[in-house]
Amino acid sequence: MDDIKINPIKKFEGAVSLRGDKSISHRSVMIASIAEGQSRIKNFLRSEDALYTIKAFKQLGVAIGLSNDDIIVEGKGLDGLKGPKGDIYLGNSGTSMRLLSGVLAGQNFKSTLTGDESLSRRPMYRIIRPLRQMGAHIKGREDNFPPLVIEGAKLRAIRYKTEVASAQIKSALIFAALYADGVTEIEEPIKSRDHTERMLGLFGAKMEIDDLRISVNPRPDLKGRSLAIPGDISSAAFFIIGALILKGSEILIKDLLFNRTRWGIIEILNQMGAEIKIENKRFNGCEEICDINVRSSRLKGITVDENRIPSVIDELPILMVAACFAEGDTYIKGAGELRIKETDRIASMSAALESMGADISVERDNILIKPTARLRGAVMDSRGDHRTAMSLAIAALCAKGSSRIKKIDCVNTSFPDFFQALDAISLKK
Repeated sequence: MDDIKINPIKKFEGAVSLRGDKSISHRSVMIASIAEGQSRIKNFLRSEDALYTIKAFKQLGVAIGLSNDDIIVEGKGLDGLKGPKGDIYLGNSGTSMRLLSGVLAGQNFKSTLTGDESLSRRPMYRIIRPLRQMGAHIKGREDNFPPLVIEGAKLRAIRYKTEVASAQIKSALIFAALYADGVTEIEEPIKSRDHTERMLGLFGAKMEIDDLRISVNPRPDLKGRSLAIPGDISSAAFFIIGALILKGSEILIKDLLFNRTRWGIIEILNQMGAEIKIENKRFNGCEEICDINVRSSRLKGITVDENRIPSVIDELPILMVAACFAEGDTYIKGAGELRIKETDRIASMSAALESMGADISVERDNILIKPTARLRGAVMDSRGDHRTAMSLAIAALCAKGSSRIKKIDCVNTSFPDFFQALDAISLKK
């Protein structure tokens, strides 16, 4: 399916069942692989990106079995990985490449990480530079882009302050720190998502966390564990915003990740006037989960400051859709990180929504969205970006008239059954 025709619907209604969180799925495979013994992981997200992480660790000698949405990982321990035969191809998964670089930096073999055309255009200097400071031998095309060639080395502990709040940079350094010769300290300007720290702690790693600063002790005794992965909040955002926009909608989402470093989208929507009820909060392993009930609401425009961007970075495309239906202006400040995702998401979302009649102004990395009476159907190009494609699908369902979205197969990157889940709660006109 290269493109799809979407007709507007009356409302969203019913219960949504979500696959496991993408960020946590990646990390579960990585951490279980370098732990000792067997790990059982339930509700694993079988998306293209997460499956590339599994393939990578299989190439590194780890036995991993899949059964429906559950996986069993036979961990090799910190020093049990084996040199791969051939390059490790990671498709379009930037998470896989950046985090795996941290793991491989401390191994005793050489490896080469490659990706598709899109991933090969994404900058890697933010991990190359600190890993080199730790003593890693790592090279990239033009010293910035994939392929990355990593020759294992003895790593030294460092103190490093990241320039931007990025969970991928932080996580790459945490993984490398496990192989260092002392305690590594990492400091962020703003707290980014903390799944790596939480899960490593569950598996036995020793870390001290003081707000924005993390101290990682080397050579932990990691042991295999069993865990269930919560529903993905980034995937939930599409359904939440669709239900808020269309009058008369009401949906229920169960077993959803409840993590303050990922909860920015809910906090912003609440500020916009959303009626979102959080119920049944409880702990599930190293993460908290909850159920939420969402009802259609009259949204109002707000200003989203730069310091809130890290907690909502993956949800900004669908937030732009919500802003088109809000009363009053919405101003998103300092969203430059959107420009170095799978595509320039500021450009791709602005162009597509403007073709539907949206009033959007972009100045550098700031986005101003003025209210629109109603978006109209249009022919739009996702540019092969999964979050752009799914955001535009929600916009099309809430628009007047039919729409067509090109390059829709990219949703498999993070949400293979997106359209089936969408259809299950869509009440046709």
